[in-house]
Amino acid sequence: MIQITIIKITGYGPWTLTLGGDREHKLQMLQASLYREIQSLFSEKRCLAFPNRFDEIFVISNGLSVGDHAEIQEALSKVFDLGLTMTIGQGKTPLEANMRADDARRMGLFLDEKHGIYGHPLKAGDEAARIIHMDVDGSTSISSKKSPYEVSSLIVRLYAAMSEFFLGRDSLAFFMGGDNFMIIAAAAEKEEIAKFLELVRGQYGISFNCGIGTARTGRDAAMMATKSLDRIRELRDAGRDEQRILELTC
Repeated sequence: MIQITIIKITGYGPWTLTLGGDREHKLQMLQASLYREIQSLFSEKRCLAFPNRFDEIFVISNGLSVGDHAEIQEALSKVFDLGLTMTIGQGKTPLEANMRADDARRMGLFLDEKHGIYGHPLKAGDEAARIIHMDVDGSTSISSKKSPYEVSSLIVRLYAAMSEFFLGRDSLAFFMGGDNFMIIAAAAEKEEIAKFLELVRGQYGISFNCGIGTARTGRDAAMMATKSLDRIRELRDAGRDEQRILELTC
């Protein structure tokens, strides 16, 4: 089972209009500051936040209670003068947890109305997070042949392909900046990952390296996935570049 928390700014559209026409720079700074604070507060509890739309952030919140979420809400309210809701969902897969959270929000099911926390009643269980960390192999070579914006356009297309492929496998993909992506995975069958690698290689001529990490919490799973990715780079630097997918578990 995995637990996902979706954090959303409420009344964002109408609120932005109160800032006047010269507001875009303020909104961009606000969104960046909000993501930084959310990542900081949740990472202290071994969780990991992922940027979705700029007014919405996903968190692998394994192990956190409603009280833990309320504590973070109170901390955020001291820093930001805007409305935030949290919706907690649990499921056998990341997609199911996301859908359970969305269902609770649409039904108005509060776990803590004072702190704006929605969700179905939380169940205790064996929680596990599985993260796939991918980066583009040879991105420096690609950058040397394309302008910065052309590289960005390619990354967007790769992300779209990745999102569609893994959504069909009940997993959630996120662009993490640069040429890095992380997937909150329902499973980590290397055969399925290899299918995606072959798909993008055939369509875009791009190769990915892929580290897989599994642990109880999101932060620990990401750490193991990144260590796996680092090990692939070490093997490549040692002249053993046949390794593209590697998994570590803790």
